[in-house]
Amino acid sequence: MNRYCGIDWAEGHHDVAVIDNEGTLIRKKRINEDPAGLTELLELLADVGDTDEDPIPVAIETPRGLLVAALRAAGRPVFALNPTAVARYRERYSVARAKSDHADAMILANILRVDSHLHRRLPADTDLAQAVAVLARAQQDAVWRRIRAGNELRSLLREYYPAMLNAFAAKSATNLARPEARAVLAIAPTPAQAMKLTKARVAAALRRAGRRRGIDQLAGSIVEKLRTPGLRQPPLVEKAMGRQALALLAALDAACAGADDLEQASAEEFRKHPDHAVITSFPGLADLTGARILAELGDDRSRFSDARALKAYAGSAPVTRASGKTIAITHRRIKNDRLAAVGWVWGTTLVVHTGPAQQHYRRRRLHGDAHAPAVRHLFNRMLGQLYHCLQTDQTYDAVKAFGNPETAPQDPAAA
Repeated sequence: MNRYCGIDWAEGHHDVAVIDNEGTLIRKKRINEDPAGLTELLELLADVGDTDEDPIPVAIETPRGLLVAALRAAGRPVFALNPTAVARYRERYSVARAKSDHADAMILANILRVDSHLHRRLPADTDLAQAVAVLARAQQDAVWRRIRAGNELRSLLREYYPAMLNAFAAKSATNLARPEARAVLAIAPTPAQAMKLTKARVAAALRRAGRRRGIDQLAGSIVEKLRTPGLRQPPLVEKAMGRQALALLAALDAACAGADDLEQASAEEFRKHPDHAVITSFPGLADLTGARILAELGDDRSRFSDARALKAYAGSAPVTRASGKTIAITHRRIKNDRLAAVGWVWGTTLVVHTGPAQQHYRRRRLHGDAHAPAVRHLFNRMLGQLYHCLQTDQTYDAVKAFGNPETAPQDPAAA
């Protein structure tokens, strides 16, 4: 490579700069994000030596968007650079904190010229894998929105309507995302309205929510708990809070519906992917969690140099900080948060199911690990096995993954 391209993207236009091995500007141009702009960009690259056999690498500060998709479809290696890292590079070139779109494009190109070996190009995932990634990430975002909406509604109910929370409380905190809880709250958003509820009306709401068994018994229990005497807000304040609760309930309903719809869509696309059989062969991984795993790993087998690189990317591998005589080994905080989130779900699922993975977790606890480090260690182990199976196109084998239990080492430290 003797040419490097940097693109400073914006909503209205994009600034392009191409430099040589010495950092000298060869060409610059401002383009629009439309077919004509893409044609101008490809013609500019071709004029300075870009070919299909030796494409010019392109640096940009985003991994998504129409321009990035078009460049990837054209076979150009694209490097998505972190904006924070680019800001630090900018300080190397100007102490006056000067900034312009053209100068930023030059900086992006120079980053590739100097440190291209330290940055990863966007993986060459298939269109199906990218589609699964879009749906799985959107579903994960919808779940997080559902949690936030539920917590916000729960916080409000605690201020004026704790009986509603108590009516649906089980062994843990009330889950307001349950269809039954949302259906009853919709017909009785205030304690005053709850006092007028009948068992028949609550039973009808439970049926609309999808309840099929034990309706009469549950309806009687809910009515009894909602009518339990308790402290009340002034009538006007209570009525206003009820209106607010209905507004928050509408947001929670939308988040729940979106999460359910996207869950089904991501699972359907994931089942079409060739990696579905390998990923779901692992215990604790089904269609939804498997789709989230595929979304973050992709199907470009050259994306990670080895299993250790993948574990560092997921945040499951520990990081060592050594300075002088001080050595500290801690868990990684800079990681792919989405992959780490599904890894936690995967690990905690394995912990409660009998098998070699659960035995591995217990050995880590006997070794002295707390619950969280033990789950993270288990996820780290399983992720390495998943990487190997995807590379070799084979399904999960518990004996190969953990060895024969009869011949496994008895010393906890050996785990």
